[in-house]
Amino acid sequence: MRLLIIVALLAIQGLNAQNFKFGKVSKKELVDNTYEKDTTANAVVLYKSHNIKFMYNDDDGFTQRNEIHERIKIYNKEGFNWATRKVRLYDRSASKREKLIGLNGYTYTLENGKVVKTKLKKESIFEEKNNQYLATKSFTMPNISEGCIIEFQYKVDSPYPQIDDVILQYNIPIEKLEVSIKTPEYFNYKKQMNLKAKFFPDIKESKTQAKVTSLNKERSGSGLQLRTSENSYSNWSYDVNVMEIEEQNIPALKTEPFVNNLNNYRSKLILEYAYFKGPNQGVKSYADTWESVAETIIKSNGFGGQLEKENYFEKEVDALISGIEDPIEKVNVIYNFVQNRMTWNGNIGFESRNGVKKAYKDRKGNVGDINLMLTAILKYVGLNANPVLTSTRANGIPVTPTISGFNYVITAVNIDNKLLLLDATNTITAPGTLPLRTVNWQGRMIMPNGTSNWIDLSPKVFSRENVLLDAEITKELSVTGQVRKRLTNYSAYNFRNKNVALQEDDLIRNMEEDKGEIEISDLEVKNLKTLNKPVSYSYNYTLENEVEEIGDKLYISPLLFLATKETIFKQNERDYPIDFIYPIVTKQLVNLKIPEGYAVESLPENIKLQFNGNEGDFSLLVKETKGTIQIIINNNLKATYIIPENYTQFKAFTDAIVEKENEKIVLKKL
Repeated sequence: MRLLIIVALLAIQGLNAQNFKFGKVSKKELVDNTYEKDTTANAVVLYKSHNIKFMYNDDDGFTQRNEIHERIKIYNKEGFNWATRKVRLYDRSASKREKLIGLNGYTYTLENGKVVKTKLKKESIFEEKNNQYLATKSFTMPNISEGCIIEFQYKVDSPYPQIDDVILQYNIPIEKLEVSIKTPEYFNYKKQMNLKAKFFPDIKESKTQAKVTSLNKERSGSGLQLRTSENSYSNWSYDVNVMEIEEQNIPALKTEPFVNNLNNYRSKLILEYAYFKGPNQGVKSYADTWESVAETIIKSNGFGGQLEKENYFEKEVDALISGIEDPIEKVNVIYNFVQNRMTWNGNIGFESRNGVKKAYKDRKGNVGDINLMLTAILKYVGLNANPVLTSTRANGIPVTPTISGFNYVITAVNIDNKLLLLDATNTITAPGTLPLRTVNWQGRMIMPNGTSNWIDLSPKVFSRENVLLDAEITKELSVTGQVRKRLTNYSAYNFRNKNVALQEDDLIRNMEEDKGEIEISDLEVKNLKTLNKPVSYSYNYTLENEVEEIGDKLYISPLLFLATKETIFKQNERDYPIDFIYPIVTKQLVNLKIPEGYAVESLPENIKLQFNGNEGDFSLLVKETKGTIQIIINNNLKATYIIPENYTQFKAFTDAIVEKENEKIVLKKL
């Protein structure tokens, strides 16, 4: 009887066990229309396998191979983006190039009760050269529909011993994950988990042995090369270090409002190649330092070499700065010259693609072309300017010394021991204001002698918004009046970025958005393209259905359409820091004329609020004078980075602001 029970249990387990062999997708997997453990998921990784190993041959020595197999269930249209995969490949030269091989994929759908397979075809596979070091191979699975399953497998062969970060968490749940990393005893790595993550897997470590039949009796060398010249066969073996991860039901990494870059909080295994220890016990270090990174970059033709190029801008620049002695004025003139002459082609990268001379002649280039050119010209006119390597917010933050962790370059010019940061790729950024894409914690400034140091990229100067709103309630209970607004720094940048290319009608539509039943007229905008001055604008408006009449009383919000209707921070707890990027000061002055035949019955009480000492403060002052209600609001946020531990306090602070801004003024009919 006991034997029968065991057999029955094994049979049940066999029925329930999922088959993850490539190509073996079940009808049940296709029928399932939701993921029980997270019903909000638009897709789920049913299975992911990532195997890393090193193979040896006499010609190439050791080569690294990554084997990927993924099966993904797509539930709805919001999950369709998971049908496209981009694979980053290091591509320095013909002999130093990673290759994607063995790509195979199918989309599975259920048609008339049968599983139908659609094969991935060559025309859906693309390759793009990103910069001197990187290329991207991408593919999009065919025949995508709600409820389908996609499955693909491929290999990446690499001549490098460096191992890319092993990703252990996606923005969708992973039902089953298997990772195997096998490295020869000669290659030694520092192991580190991303400490900002919330999910940490168990890692099992062990050792095994590998045997090789080789032409070589004695083996020596470094890196991936282990060769001698002796021509006879021999068998030899070496130890293999093994790391294995097997996890189930890994939660999705879900975004939250004002997160810098969600990838910074993703669970991943970081393996830094530290040193090579050969059979002869010789040790060679490969752990980069920031000094070695800087030295490598400054010596490269695409970076340091471009800073030394001459005889392509001198004539125009000499004429521009003739008679100018003030260094700030020199910076402004040179910055405007490069900014207006050059057109950014949309490509990022810290190196010049085709050379700064050609870019200057063509009036077009990538980030490296334009900002290395800017640095070179500033140096030429006698200013202390240096390039700064950065990583865009979308690219994350380099944790360990690395060249590939950076993907952008800006210019820093030192004037009176103060750094002014410049990026001439953007036509709407003033000197000292970087595009938001590159305001990412720190940058690495590279000196001519090959040294380098970190500089803080965080904006220190407040961005200000000053608003004056005049309002009058008509007999028909609509509200009319005028708005005047003045914006500085990033407040001005955001306005320019959204509106600089728009015609007046479209600009007005932008301004009317989310302001209720408003009609704007007589719009006047100043300094939209004058970058060294604040943006200011004014308009007249008519607002309907903002005044509520109940009996003989009128109810109206003191800030009208300026009030924040609801808080964006709805969750009670938060996993990741809030990143506002820059500090902001907002001052709003509202003058509301009391309509004839009415008197004030009640006004919102004056209030002062603070967040975490002096990191944020809010005040509202209401007073009645000479037939007018005046509301003065000051809202200052000095803290640009709010850690999760302070989130509850910050949420209470913002909730109180929203509640206060939406309190009603009550007017009673006389």
